[in-house]
Amino acid sequence: MPQEHTYKQFDTDLENMRARVLQMGGLVEQQITQAIEALVNADFTLADQVAENDHLVNALEVAIDEDVTQIIARRQPTASDLRMVMTVVKTITDLERIGDEAAKVARMVREIHQNGRVIQPKFNQIEFMSGIVLDMLHQSLDGFARLDASTAADVSRSDIQVDEEYHLILRNLITYMMEDPRTITTFIDIMFIAKAIERMGDHAKNMSEYVVYMVKGKDVRHTTIEVIEREALS
Repeated sequence: MPQEHTYKQFDTDLENMRARVLQMGGLVEQQITQAIEALVNADFTLADQVAENDHLVNALEVAIDEDVTQIIARRQPTASDLRMVMTVVKTITDLERIGDEAAKVARMVREIHQNGRVIQPKFNQIEFMSGIVLDMLHQSLDGFARLDASTAADVSRSDIQVDEEYHLILRNLITYMMEDPRTITTFIDIMFIAKAIERMGDHAKNMSEYVVYMVKGKDVRHTTIEVIEREALS
């Protein structure tokens, strides 16, 4: 009975840790959504709120790190349990970095819109790219929650699309700047926002690859989509 109790408590500890990762993921998704909304609508109050809430993401990373330390020290996990713990460590690092990028976008909202520097530029491409990234992040978190590696290849394909959208935005912004040099400062800031969103996509892709490792025990980092798909579905 004591050993059975220990096993049940270990399972509870793991589930609680996974739940906190998903809580952190939900907060990061909200940060991205609100940062883009603030950018599109020139909502300085919302932008300030996103920047201020970055500490909540950081606090969750620290708390989950402590959970991981306690589990390793007390339970000495092996095999699939150890892979889950290592996946959590890597995942929260990427989530924290996505949160940083969202806060960066939020902090630039005022710079772009203040003092009439820009007359409501169209952010359609930025919105579209951020929508793809949000879908990637949601898929990665869903795979983590359901212990399902099957979406990793789809996330990797979406990352290629994000990269293509990013380069398209850069080309368009360069064209605008050449046509009207007065827009250079503003459009350089928008370039930085586009880059921040592209980096979010990279981190979401990383997270999907960690799920493959957690579930299948296969490290698919720096491989092709075909390899990821084969390993995830094997």
